Amino acid sequence: MYLENLDTNKISIFSSKFACPVSGFSIEEIEPRLFSFNAPQGACSECDGLGVEKYFDEYKIIPDETRSISDGAIKPWETKVFGYQKKYFVETIDKILKQFKVKKNVPWSEIPKKVKNIILYGDENSEINFLYDFEGIINFIDRKYEETERWWLQYELEKYLSERDCEVCNGYRLNEKALAVKIDENHIGNITKKSISECLHWFSSLESKLDKNNKKIAEGVIKEIKDRLVFLNRVGLDYLSLARASKTLSGGESQRIRLASQIGSGLTGVLYVLDEPSIGLHQKDNQQLIETLFRLRDLGNTVIVVEHDEDAIRQSDHIIDIGVKAGVNGGYIIAEGALKKILKNNKSLTAKYLNKSLEIEVPKNRRKFNKNKVFKLNKIKTNNLDNLNVTLPLGNFITVTGVSGSGKSSLIIDTLYQRLDEYFNKSLNKDESRFNFKGINHIDKVIDIDQSPIGRTPRSNPATYTGCFTPIRDWFANLNESSARGYKPGRFSFNVKGGRCESCEGDGVKKIEMHFLADVYVECDICKGKRYNRETLEVKYKDKSISDVLEMTVEEGYKFFDKIPAIKQKLQTLMDVGLDYIKIGQSATTLSGGEAQRIKLSKELSKRSTGKTLYILDEPTTGLHFDDVKKLLKILHTLVDEGNTVIVIEHNLDVIKTADHIIDLGPLGGVKGGQIVGTGTPEDIANNKKSFTGEFLKKIL
Repeated sequence: MYLENLDTNKISIFSSKFACPVSGFSIEEIEPRLFSFNAPQGACSECDGLGVEKYFDEYKIIPDETRSISDGAIKPWETKVFGYQKKYFVETIDKILKQFKVKKNVPWSEIPKKVKNIILYGDENSEINFLYDFEGIINFIDRKYEETERWWLQYELEKYLSERDCEVCNGYRLNEKALAVKIDENHIGNITKKSISECLHWFSSLESKLDKNNKKIAEGVIKEIKDRLVFLNRVGLDYLSLARASKTLSGGESQRIRLASQIGSGLTGVLYVLDEPSIGLHQKDNQQLIETLFRLRDLGNTVIVVEHDEDAIRQSDHIIDIGVKAGVNGGYIIAEGALKKILKNNKSLTAKYLNKSLEIEVPKNRRKFNKNKVFKLNKIKTNNLDNLNVTLPLGNFITVTGVSGSGKSSLIIDTLYQRLDEYFNKSLNKDESRFNFKGINHIDKVIDIDQSPIGRTPRSNPATYTGCFTPIRDWFANLNESSARGYKPGRFSFNVKGGRCESCEGDGVKKIEMHFLADVYVECDICKGKRYNRETLEVKYKDKSISDVLEMTVEEGYKFFDKIPAIKQKLQTLMDVGLDYIKIGQSATTLSGGEAQRIKLSKELSKRSTGKTLYILDEPTTGLHFDDVKKLLKILHTLVDEGNTVIVIEHNLDVIKTADHIIDLGPLGGVKGGQIVGTGTPEDIANNKKSFTGEFLKKIL
């Protein structure tokens, strides 16, 4: 056949190199770094491998569409962002509204879309003569953000930023060359978006599709990949996607990922220390975690676990029980040895709960579901939630349960709390339908009591956070010695000049910046950690200075100020939540997440109850002993007895069994979750054959 006789419409041209002879698109030699978003060769050039881009969100700039422009619909106008140019924008927008015959006092939602776009993005098509230099509000803010060197202005503008998938790489983080390489019609981005269990299935099915030669080539690689996926699966992380950002992982999830990597390394003779690896783990996956720790031990390693989980304690080879209580009342080894030996120890508080001589009891009567006092959330599609409608019986103790990744936080933190916070604190539009909920008349405020620090500097402490320090300073200021010297309450504050040590500015410690390492705090060499100057420390009550009071434990302070109700009451609430052992002036940087959460709870307890507050707690039993859980439950149920509603996201069965109402999500995690498996009393859930939570509840009820 001669070339001139060929039908050119039916010819396909191929290249033996990684190049397209038609478009000119080519790929250099394929190597691992091409598929890394941390390497310049593989990262998307638009988002630098982050997979997301920030943009100024119209809905944050106009948060309340029921307001008119003249009534402040444009949120940034309340700030100094526009400066002297605000007048120009106001006059120009007035002209635009006049041009299109739109009244100034009309709500933003009723302004035609075309006019909105001109106001926000400028007149791109040059339809209006006087708008030749009008760039629009969003373009103006965007330019300001890029050009300004003033940190406060950038900070102010960041309030209006949102994140979305990068438009170039669609959130895959990689450039077009990396995404052009495909296996079984999937590029690497498609694979990393799958959950770990889906990945495991995909790689298993891939082996059966390969011919003999390719199977031989890929055999070793697929084995290594599958081994690692199996390790992640075994520690209860099957619902996570491989592309999940590390900042979105909980502490327990991060720890279990590191644990899986250690098992995969196959090291022996290593001492592993894990701090509460069961955090955030459902009972269904708990045994898998324990078996994983056994495998690590059986490789020839030593595994030390700091844990409160009963299953983990019972299956340990050796137990060290420290106590008897916490803080200054603890620090002693109470019991040591195998489980049988521990159970016989009469001094051990842990043993008493393990042998059931002490226990958290199931309530004899549960609060009723009042159909006339409910809060309904509708059309919930947050993350993996499957368009849920949820009814919350108010005035009840509610627990939200389900396996890890089933959507508990998405429902309560990302949806319920966010909508109520927006309603109460950010929006002037109080229309229930706008927020897709009903029954707001039964709630006056929402409080999320989380485990974030109460402060990030040594100056923050329980006394200042709970408001206990104000009456303490007032008391010292009213002493005869203070009156004689003319001292006011401010003299006893370490936050202002006058009575504090100026060398450390009232911190009691000095920060040494280490540049390449974490900052180090050392005791102030002038005040020796006392925070105050010599003259202030000379004022004493019962032979104790203000610094001595801050060094007291809560229990010691409670006895010391026994005759002063204003101080005693504040300290009582800290004791009620089991924090009698912490120091009154203990630095916030030394408090655990659980301690910080209970300090916040004590602050709420000290306030006058309205009986219409909704409290939200996410796994409050983290880091708590059985006895601490018992104290915590007593406090939470007291709040409910006053008419309030408490919602707890929890895996701890001792908490779940005391609930009035349970919302169980699942059935599994990730894409296989996001549905309501069952609702009702613990007994209802225990009899629900579809519920994994019910399966374990049934054993203890």
